[in-house]
Amino acid sequence: MSSPAPDTTRIHNIGYRKYDGPRLGRAYARRSLFSQSLRGAYGLGRSAKSKVLPMILFAVMCVPALIIVAVAVVGKQNKLSIEYTQYAIYLQLVIAIFVAAQAPQSVSRDLRFRTVPLYFSRPIERVDYVLAKYGAMASALFVLTAAPLLIMWIGALLAKMDFAEQTKLFGQGLTSVALLSLLFGGIGLVMAALTPRRGFGVAAVIAVLVISYGAVSTLQGIAYGTDNVDAVKWIGLFSPLTLIGGVQAAFLGAPTPFPGGEAAAPGAGVGAVYLLAVLALIAGSYGVLMRRYRKVGL
Repeated sequence: MSSPAPDTTRIHNIGYRKYDGPRLGRAYARRSLFSQSLRGAYGLGRSAKSKVLPMILFAVMCVPALIIVAVAVVGKQNKLSIEYTQYAIYLQLVIAIFVAAQAPQSVSRDLRFRTVPLYFSRPIERVDYVLAKYGAMASALFVLTAAPLLIMWIGALLAKMDFAEQTKLFGQGLTSVALLSLLFGGIGLVMAALTPRRGFGVAAVIAVLVISYGAVSTLQGIAYGTDNVDAVKWIGLFSPLTLIGGVQAAFLGAPTPFPGGEAAAPGAGVGAVYLLAVLALIAGSYGVLMRRYRKVGL
């Protein structure tokens, strides 16, 4: 008869007062780390200085939505001036700055002060840490990108636009920013986890999210200018933001953000490649983080 597996969750007695309370275990520790990291992304529970940048960026994300709603209500428009799926594309720089500022804050300090092994002592494990940090970063980004869409949807209903149509468009927008949040959150954490220096992490995130988009957009413009329209859609595979733009143009009814308009829009086949690339990057980011913390957790 095999003996029961030993309880791996325990508190060591090192001479202090004994603990007789409940032992909440890994699930509670994982939820606590997720909650702490999510709150920390907006400076909640931290100093007033830490709240300034994320709150400013949140306001900058929401103000254009309020203006769009005000114009629609006052002008009695029958549609919003910007599609739900286009909003994050237009405000990409704000999103990139948020990721560049908060991803290093989430993981780089743990690396710099060598507190990661303390997390992995007991009861939390490596997978719990990665899931909590990844989930918190993606959730913070989803709040940032979904809040203005919610404002636009409420404003559209106040302007007496068609409920069913606006709800459908709102759902498409939420799907788009959910994918964007997972993709940008994973890439941001990977870049930040590669170095304990926050400044290097910020620079790496900006390079991957912003510079790559500028380079890809330039190459797409050159391809379109030389009448190589088919190359435009394939070049879009090499930037995180153009990947999201391609997916939503192929499957969510969004206007294509690529030069050439509908002529360069990815169809269902190319769109499937875009979607697979997005999912592969999300899964790859998780895998890289797991591998990274296998080493630093020792």
